[in-house]
Amino acid sequence: MLRRLYDWVLQWSRTPYSLWALFLLAFAESSFFPIPPDALLIVMAVALPARSFVYALVCSLGSLLGGCLGYLIGWKFMTLVGVKIVAFYGLEDKVALIGDLYRQYDAWAVAIAGFTPIPYKVFTLTAGMFRIDFGVFFVASLFSRSARFFLVAGLIYRFGPSIQGFIERYFNVMALALAILVVVGFLAVKFVF
Repeated sequence: MLRRLYDWVLQWSRTPYSLWALFLLAFAESSFFPIPPDALLIVMAVALPARSFVYALVCSLGSLLGGCLGYLIGWKFMTLVGVKIVAFYGLEDKVALIGDLYRQYDAWAVAIAGFTPIPYKVFTLTAGMFRIDFGVFFVASLFSRSARFFLVAGLIYRFGPSIQGFIERYFNVMALALAILVVVGFLAVKFVF
């Protein structure tokens, strides 16, 4: 089922509505949809590398607004809708853990989930559920989601279509490595200074 859904998403790249499809996919993925917008972003950027950054911007805006919807669902409708979304992904047992991450790391939990392959939608829902400061949530989401999509766009813009296979194969590893480096860097600054 997921493969058919993935193929359906990619076919939007060949339509005149591809930009809207990218926005809506990024929006939906941030609160409930299972396919990340990276797949469509990569296909569109490879087709027109000169527009890679426009696509990254559209993807970032859609994801940020979708994250805000996820926050709203978690804040006001968690028992009605949010628990069903979390259950669909089989992550019910992770909600308490995410609450602990918020209490310990606040914005960092959102930022790391927004940049890495960790399901961002679960973090948007639980951010509302645990009443994370919306301003902190918004800024962390803005930076992390934009960094993720602009990294992909920048690689394609710089290296062209030849980088597509590398991104698809190693994006999760690259995202985790970069997130670890950022956290280690901030910890080093905290303890050294």
